[in-house]
Amino acid sequence: MTRGRAALGWVAVAALLGIGALLVHGAPADALDWQRARAWSQPWRWWSAAWVHLSDLHLAANLAGLLLVALLGIAADVTPRGVLAWLLAWPATQLALVVEPGLTRYGGLSGVLHAAVAVVGVQLVAEGPRLRRGLGALLLAGLAAKVLVEAPWRAPLQHPPGWDIAVAPLAHASGAVAGVLAALALRAWQRRLAAGRQ
Repeated sequence: MTRGRAALGWVAVAALLGIGALLVHGAPADALDWQRARAWSQPWRWWSAAWVHLSDLHLAANLAGLLLVALLGIAADVTPRGVLAWLLAWPATQLALVVEPGLTRYGGLSGVLHAAVAVVGVQLVAEGPRLRRGLGALLLAGLAAKVLVEAPWRAPLQHPPGWDIAVAPLAHASGAVAGVLAALALRAWQRRLAAGRQ
């Protein structure tokens, strides 16, 4: 897959997330959201939870974020490895939620969006000229600052002003970590394959 096709792949992942969210909006969340009690017995929830939104505002904000993430991937000239990293981070974003007993349910795109930003940040830092590396470092620093300001350790659910739903900052932190780890793991795997061919 060339980089041009990788950009199409990145947009396709964004479209899958966005269209899925639009299709299930208004349906009962019970069947698709992430639930602690069903996380292992109903593993599809690791993917479908991203489509579940609890209000129109929640959906609109995440769709706007999804558009920005799609444009970010195109502007960063995302690699095929970046597309795969985002796909791997999608279900992995929910992984850290199992460590928070106070969080029994979760739905929304925001964790997966944080993962996408992390994937792009890692790619920029690891590749290309100094300017791109600097931009990637700034992107990752901004992402880390956002996660720290949200203080996910403070409470499993928070009620920011202006929102009509509770927010789970742990999902944002988990998404950022999942994106970084997926991107780094795929880079290491590709280097190992290249070394094995020599």
